[in-house]
Amino acid sequence: MERRTFLAMVSGSLLAAPLPARAQPAGKIHHIGILTLVSAPPFEDVFRQSLKDQGYIEGRNITLEWRRADGKRERLGELAADLVRLRMDVIVTVSNDAALAAKAVTTTIPIVMAAVGNPEQRGLVASLSKPGGNITGLTLDAGPEIVGKMLQLLKEAAPRISQVAMLTVADASLLPLWTEHAHTAANSLGLRVRPFVIGDPDRLSDVFTDVMRANQDALVVSTSALAFALRRRILDFATTNRLPGAYPYRVYADDGGLIAYGVELKDILWRAALYVAKILGGAKPADLPVEQPNKFELVINLKTAKALALTIPPSLLLQADQVIE
Repeated sequence: MERRTFLAMVSGSLLAAPLPARAQPAGKIHHIGILTLVSAPPFEDVFRQSLKDQGYIEGRNITLEWRRADGKRERLGELAADLVRLRMDVIVTVSNDAALAAKAVTTTIPIVMAAVGNPEQRGLVASLSKPGGNITGLTLDAGPEIVGKMLQLLKEAAPRISQVAMLTVADASLLPLWTEHAHTAANSLGLRVRPFVIGDPDRLSDVFTDVMRANQDALVVSTSALAFALRRRILDFATTNRLPGAYPYRVYADDGGLIAYGVELKDILWRAALYVAKILGGAKPADLPVEQPNKFELVINLKTAKALALTIPPSLLLQADQVIE
């Protein structure tokens, strides 16, 4: 799928334009809980700044209660219940597991989900246009076709590769579709793609061993929160074994991955704050359509390319939103 096709995937949300900053009632303090699977300070700063631009300033008229599970999904239920006990006005969730944990403990506190995939299929909302209930927000759903684009970019950058390991997670609802699209794209590119499933994060080294035993010579990583939480180990593995990789978010390229192509996460967190502002202003989650992503980016790390003895074609560099030199 071409990048411009992705950019055309706009949901027509009511949040298409930023909200103007506005004065808040004197003395009114709103309490916002944020439930995340992993800590990501740059994205947290974006969320704070977006709230500030809407007139909601931490320590003045809002408090932010962060609950981070440090990559341990089993902790999310307890952390979500803690936010409910503290009587949050809004709970923001980042990841599928965080959204499901919050949904399990409250049907009344508004929930703004960010970085969630397939909210309808997961039972989080009735539909994207009419969420119903107490949950709305933003999805990461660029469609499984994105894996085909990632493979195409990877093949352009590293034309000699032939065997590509696709790292995904055990509970990925889109795994069958991802695999189908990956195989279709791979066939047209002269590649073979083999899925490797991450189940227990503590056994990630076993997955890496399986990848090397299968003589895989490149990586493509799925859009899962667990993989994101494990990204440093994944990138270290790719570096140690000289495996070119295509990754779903730019932070992977910032941290040393060869190519990142996918949804702009900072934009997702920025827009999540707009949902919070609307709800604090009186809007009901049930009336706010769930928004699909409309910003995608391609980032290429030339330092990594050099370390892998790869020469990135000028035609590919011209497509990039950013080149890390």
